[in-house]
Amino acid sequence: MIKTRITEFFGIERPVVQGGLMWVATAELVSAVANAGGMGFMTALTFPDAKQFRAEIRKCKTMTGSPFGVNLTFLPTLRPPDYPALINVCIEEGIRFIETAGRNPEPYMPQIKSAGIRVIHKCTSVRHALKAERIGCDAISIDGFEAAGHPGEDDVTTLVLVPLVRDAVGVPIIASGGFGDGRGLVAALALGADGMNMGTRFVATQEAPVHANVKQALIRHNETDTRLIMRSLRNTERVLHNPAADKVLAIEKRGNPQIQDLIPYVSGLLGKEMLENGEMEKATMAAGQCIGLVRDIPTCRELLDRIMAEAEEIIQTRFARMLAKG
Repeated sequence: MIKTRITEFFGIERPVVQGGLMWVATAELVSAVANAGGMGFMTALTFPDAKQFRAEIRKCKTMTGSPFGVNLTFLPTLRPPDYPALINVCIEEGIRFIETAGRNPEPYMPQIKSAGIRVIHKCTSVRHALKAERIGCDAISIDGFEAAGHPGEDDVTTLVLVPLVRDAVGVPIIASGGFGDGRGLVAALALGADGMNMGTRFVATQEAPVHANVKQALIRHNETDTRLIMRSLRNTERVLHNPAADKVLAIEKRGNPQIQDLIPYVSGLLGKEMLENGEMEKATMAAGQCIGLVRDIPTCRELLDRIMAEAEEIIQTRFARMLAKG
């Protein structure tokens, strides 16, 4: 068993975190990760309102007695979600951990912290990590350039970013971006992290509520099959390479694109439909470079068992052989 500050922080058995996955991190996946000894985060914005969000939390409670948390992503939008209402649901339902992402969570920190909820903020740079610690976040999830979704604009890989953040902050940190197996967990710990976060890898599990075509696409593609879109808008997103991604890149290449030009391909609702019906050319889908490590579709229990066995073998056997005696 590997114990770290993150296993103690969450009260879990294994230092593996399933981050918020829009449309995917529902009760089925979150509870499966929790029951396997990891930490799962339900994505609040998957649900249209606070009532349905509350119902999903209660559903998850019936499926696991282990800790799980909630992801709140603060988006720049003309019609923002009712974040105070979502936070109130978390408070009333006894959620102990909230993973924040996107914009600075500082405006919502008093409401969250007044209830004793611990905050883990997703960052993509050292400066953001320092800010998160300064405003009172209890832990940091740091996304390297390999990560799916929005890896920031600095293009710094996990190998460099994690030790830099470790040197800069005192709170526990979770490494994210490029992780999919036990080797990655050992690497994350060696770099100074207290655990690792996986997103793309958890989509290719039996419990992930997505179409089989989506899971097979992750197996079929390799580490070179992602693209960076929306760079021209300074809202870079790493997505699976498909015709929709190519169309976005073509629009950007023409110059001076507007978000309205890209909506027909990057709309969240289109992405939701693709995950449900398996039409893999319809829209863009976030995917990390770790797709090169995705070769099967295990249960979450099988995946975490495998990861921990591999990590422990590396630490106890392979590293032990490397240490010279005398």
